Amino acid sequence: MNPDSPVALTGVAALRDELQRAAVAVGAPPGCEVRIERPAELEHGDLASNVALVLAGSLRRAPRDIAESIASELDRERAGVVSVEVAGPGFLNFRLDDRQVWDGIVGALEAGDAWGRSPAETPRRVNVEFVSANPTGPLHVAHGRGAAIGDAVASLLEWTGHQVVREFYVNDAGRQIDLLGESVEARFQEARGGVAGPPEGGYQGAYVAEVAAQIAAGRGEGQLIAMEAGERVELFARDAADILRREQQEDLVAFGVRMDGFVNESSLFESGLVASLLDRLDHDEHAYRSDGALWLRTTDFGDEKDRVLVKSDGSHTYFVTDIAYHLDKQRRGFELAIDVWGADHHGHVQRMQGALEAVGAGREFLEVLIIQLVKVLKGGEEVRMSKRAGTFVTLRDLFVETGTDVARYFFLMRRAEVPMNFDLSLALDTSEANPVYKVQYAHARMCSIFQRAGVNPADLDLRAIDLSALSLQSEREVAKAILRLPERISAAANARAPHVVCTYLEELASVVNAWYHEGNVEADRRVLADGPARDARLMLAAAVRLTLQQGLAVLGLSAPERMLREGESDG
Repeated sequence: MNPDSPVALTGVAALRDELQRAAVAVGAPPGCEVRIERPAELEHGDLASNVALVLAGSLRRAPRDIAESIASELDRERAGVVSVEVAGPGFLNFRLDDRQVWDGIVGALEAGDAWGRSPAETPRRVNVEFVSANPTGPLHVAHGRGAAIGDAVASLLEWTGHQVVREFYVNDAGRQIDLLGESVEARFQEARGGVAGPPEGGYQGAYVAEVAAQIAAGRGEGQLIAMEAGERVELFARDAADILRREQQEDLVAFGVRMDGFVNESSLFESGLVASLLDRLDHDEHAYRSDGALWLRTTDFGDEKDRVLVKSDGSHTYFVTDIAYHLDKQRRGFELAIDVWGADHHGHVQRMQGALEAVGAGREFLEVLIIQLVKVLKGGEEVRMSKRAGTFVTLRDLFVETGTDVARYFFLMRRAEVPMNFDLSLALDTSEANPVYKVQYAHARMCSIFQRAGVNPADLDLRAIDLSALSLQSEREVAKAILRLPERISAAANARAPHVVCTYLEELASVVNAWYHEGNVEADRRVLADGPARDARLMLAAAVRLTLQQGLAVLGLSAPERMLREGESDG
């Protein structure tokens, strides 16, 4: 989309550009950040900014004085506003020019599938790595939260002009894989009448027995029995890891997440990347040997203590493979790596960024999103396990029960860094009390309007319809809410915060529902009521439909045209 198009420079975008120019003109540094928000009260205007209060410290002037200078400097026509007022200690309140609002609605509809998308000032190649579960069991609900957020962050970056690759890192080496093999061996022997239990720290749950039976059926029980015990355990480890990784991939696809690539930890050894890194570090000033082990001096880069790369027995730590993996990302041409990690990895962030700085990749290359834990509640009580997994709730059990859209939306609607209670009772509620249904019902209502009217939204003559016929305050509020979509998607992308889009969609659905239901009180306010505003209201409904569709799409959710609980009539 052309950044000079009416869509890109309508409403918030146009005001922000002009407000930033005016702020610089009165002494603010070039490129100063300008935040624009909706006032809490309608009488304060359409949009507001606290830029004068933010600049007061650096400019050493009273914020109200700065606000008045900015107001005098502001070109209202370029900003798309008809008025600007200084309020309180130095807030700037703006009222949008109606012509800009209506032109913005036309521009949104003309943009079609590009509505909400924007170009990046500096497009980047970004690797977003998420889920990355060990191939030792089914995905659980915390993996699901990471999957939903990682996928949505990748989508937000794509919608704002970046080139993104979604990647899954498979930890297919190390002690956990050995334990998997031993756990499957125990179940294999158990199925043959043995009594040996799983190894200490081994994997539980019915799925381990399922995997053992699947391998036995595929390999042949006789062949397995004839093998040496150690050889059989190694085979079980390899086959079980392959089976469980495929299952994880199938669960992700069913959950609406498609990875662009999978990278095995073992490939880092096979390709020589780990050996090359260790050879390099053996001669690096930031590495040293002590007590027979190879250490990286991460304390030079903000870590609390130095970290072991190779133990005294010659075995590698996860730390060395993690460094090699991220160096490989940079070697493959990525300019930014965004990793989505679980809460138990919080302490690993600083040491990993320090390590990358130590080896010359730069700590800014790695950005980490920490996903906090999830509790699944039903009737206020925690649901602790599934029959198949034995010790936790699986992602598949959850989304099969709630539906994919509901599960994804619930994971996305809270900040990633906050622990989450997944309210299963609310998730199963099909009324508008359920936030995702509230948004989807609003979309279905707009579709039903066109079905009843016998009109295809694509057939509306956008330049011939006079939107100034929309005289109701509720109609103007709907239009303003529509025009916030690009700005909200951009803000969510910059903050890596999909919940920003969820909040926006619920706010839009609220104003749309209020407008829609006015027709239940006064018949002449119905969207399809005869009169000069009918075509204009249809056009506004088309813009709502498109905006909800786009907002749901960027989150990886569907926009149903019909819903079972719909049922309202527009007369």
